[in-house]
Amino acid sequence: MVVSDYPPAGSPALTRAHARRLRDIYRSAGWPSHDALEIDLLAAGLLQREGSGAGHETLRVTDDGVHWLAAVLARNRSALSTHEALVQRVAQEMARAGRLAWTGLSLRAQVATGEAARPLRWCVARPDVFSIRHTSVESYVEPIVHEIKVRRSDLLADLRQEGKRAAYRDLGECWYVLGADARGRAIGEPEEVPPECGVMLAGPQGRLAVARPAQRPARAGLPFGVWMALAKATPMQSPDDDAQALLATSN
Repeated sequence: MVVSDYPPAGSPALTRAHARRLRDIYRSAGWPSHDALEIDLLAAGLLQREGSGAGHETLRVTDDGVHWLAAVLARNRSALSTHEALVQRVAQEMARAGRLAWTGLSLRAQVATGEAARPLRWCVARPDVFSIRHTSVESYVEPIVHEIKVRRSDLLADLRQEGKRAAYRDLGECWYVLGADARGRAIGEPEEVPPECGVMLAGPQGRLAVARPAQRPARAGLPFGVWMALAKATPMQSPDDDAQALLATSN
């Protein structure tokens, strides 16, 4: 993914890998690696070679390099805050619909390996939002996973991870929530998302529109390990609960 068009004309496009390398050099003693990333950063003027009296050569991040790193960090913080805002919005909508919703969970799931000797393997799934129905009947819980995407590059990278989707599908329905770009356009089309997954579009004024429903998983309940993880976590409070608390205070 290209993260900036900062380099002058003719310089190589800089990616996340370049940003990580530049941060590593900024935090280190500046020992060179003599690889392609380093060559690109030197050509872009973001790194500078320096010789020592002992004959050793080190690297120093230039002022332009520091400015580029600052721009990358600002962009990453903005994307993170946008992502977190949409995560909270989806979780609140699930809570408002009468469901129990959690964010930031780590849940064990099973995915197929395609191997006869070991057909399944355990993995850890970290859904952005996980919710179940508020019911005492285990087979009625209808677990749902919402995966939130606010960058097209992140969406495309995620769609290549079949194992990740399989883990989500092992937990319940899998939905992708697609944010909008700077022009207000959805970062992806429903047709780009695998048909077994539902698609929800985040529009203006906080509206969430269902573009395509998700396929129901074969299993209705949840494994014991997931129940234990939910018991240790605190679900999202419904916005209606805050309103009720204000009414109780006024009375």
